[in-house]
Amino acid sequence: MASVAVFFFDGDQTLWDFQAMMRRALAATIEELRRLRPQTGGDLSVEAFVTDREAAAERLRGQVTNLEQVRLEAFKQSLARLRFRDDDLAAHLNEFYLQHRFADVMLYDDVLPVLAELRRNHQVGLLSNGNSYPKNLGLEDSFQAAVLSQDHGIEKPDHRIFDIASDLLPGEPRIMVGDSLANDVTGAQAAGWTGVWLNREGASAPNAAPNLEIRSLHELLLMAKTLCP
Repeated sequence: MASVAVFFFDGDQTLWDFQAMMRRALAATIEELRRLRPQTGGDLSVEAFVTDREAAAERLRGQVTNLEQVRLEAFKQSLARLRFRDDDLAAHLNEFYLQHRFADVMLYDDVLPVLAELRRNHQVGLLSNGNSYPKNLGLEDSFQAAVLSQDHGIEKPDHRIFDIASDLLPGEPRIMVGDSLANDVTGAQAAGWTGVWLNREGASAPNAAPNLEIRSLHELLLMAKTLCP
């Protein structure tokens, strides 16, 4: 009989298309800025706002793990670039963005059936460096535990975040499934877990050796007996 394994999943770009959700929400937020400040000039493209966010994240790296705070600082930076100094407006745009980001969750087609099937015989959790809580995605019944780095001040691949997850859902084997070789696969392996690389796009894997590589979560079900002898 197969053992009861513990499967933890990454969130962004593993279970849902974060990039599409983020860009759609940013486009709506930019339109809100145009509505509130119709005289705004400068680069109001989504790409410019993405660049602002990346710069803010880099500036705050190692200091701030709360991603809503990082996003707020990014909007402040965007407004400063557009010659505004308005913290209230930045806070409004941040709230507007977060509401729109979760308004239309874009799960990959294989997510719900695979999570439901795994939960029949195994434990299932979410382990993410993002800030998408299951309840915001309508997935509160899909996970028995959720570990988000911003709640603990520790990010993958730090082994301590994997240890926290292990304490919440103890069991063997412990399996991490995610799209990031560095955070999900190498981080999991360093913590003594099995690292499964979800490579939806068929990218190459230089300098990494996942325990298992899959192109779809459906393949995970096919490999479950191998992972859980």
